[in-house]
Amino acid sequence: MEPYLVSLGAGVLIGVIYSVIKVRSPAPPLIALIGLLGMTLGAQALPTLRPLLGI
Repeated sequence: MEPYLVSLGAGVLIGVIYSVIKVRSPAPPLIALIGLLGMTLGAQALPTLRPLLGI
């Protein structure tokens, strides 16, 4: 549970910093979330596919 809280805290901190210095997010929120979803699916797929690919 702790890594999730640290990750959430880091995200909130970066969001506050972006807001204070008036910097826009580098990607629109929907695109950023889809990118994170892709990264998560890729990370989960690799261990599943290794036995099937013989790696």
